[in-house]
Amino acid sequence: MHTESEIFPYTLPVPTPDGEFLARYSPKGLCGLEFPTRPKARKTSRASAPPPRQVLGWHAATTNALRRALAGRAPRRLPPLDLSRGTDFQQAVWRRLCQIPCGQTRSYTQLAQAVGRPKALRAVGGACGANPIPVLVPCHRLLAANGSLGGFSAGLDWKRALLAREGMAARP
Repeated sequence: MHTESEIFPYTLPVPTPDGEFLARYSPKGLCGLEFPTRPKARKTSRASAPPPRQVLGWHAATTNALRRALAGRAPRRLPPLDLSRGTDFQQAVWRRLCQIPCGQTRSYTQLAQAVGRPKALRAVGGACGANPIPVLVPCHRLLAANGSLGGFSAGLDWKRALLAREGMAARP
């Protein structure tokens, strides 16, 4: 069994006006992004050795991309995304989510059709809930067919805020 530090050898903070996110990096790229939580609730396992230059470059790209996304703008450049911890289906959903432009939404039905599994609405929702890199893999842009919010791993307040920052609103 692998320890968390073996799976995510580098965990670095990303300060934003919305609080401090945590970015996790594997040898392949950004593999996790955590929303801000109360300081005592956060469990951090930062590497004892300084990150290599490559990880620092990825972290700069992550920081810039996250700040732009939180401001409702499309990131100019993303770091390499390591989505390898998901199933093939989850990875297909996450890749499709990355194709939804900033300021636009899709329904769970549309995404299920796009990944070739038109009846897999709940599975699409499950993949969104398991999304390891929210905001940058924009699962907040997925809505129910009637335009209502559906769910969001960080809570519906975050989903509403992210959509509003991109100039969109969903039904309550």
